[in-house]
Amino acid sequence: MRFYTSASRREFIMRSHDPEGKQDSQDDAQEAGTLALLALAWTLSDERRADRLLALTGLDADALRAGVGNPAVLGAVLDFLADHEPDLIACAESIGTTPTQLIGVKARLRS
Repeated sequence: MRFYTSASRREFIMRSHDPEGKQDSQDDAQEAGTLALLALAWTLSDERRADRLLALTGLDADALRAGVGNPAVLGAVLDFLADHEPDLIACAESIGTTPTQLIGVKARLRS
């Protein structure tokens, strides 16, 4: 399952950079949030993986729903992916990014 095309991803990333290549912090945070939400959607798209996420993070479905916009909850999802490299790689490929960018999202969410 691919969530968006490479062309739309490039356009999205280009919008978050000014002409000199400096990132606008608001756009950067928005991009980070979008990537984290895409990673969450990918994680939840498989029932076994979703169950593993809940079991390993200690979250329940209600807490996950309530925390969708919370950087700590999204960070827990990214940690979950980082701790299982095959999922991290598959998720990154599916949402049109790299594993390195996905790992970098956590720090950007908190800034």
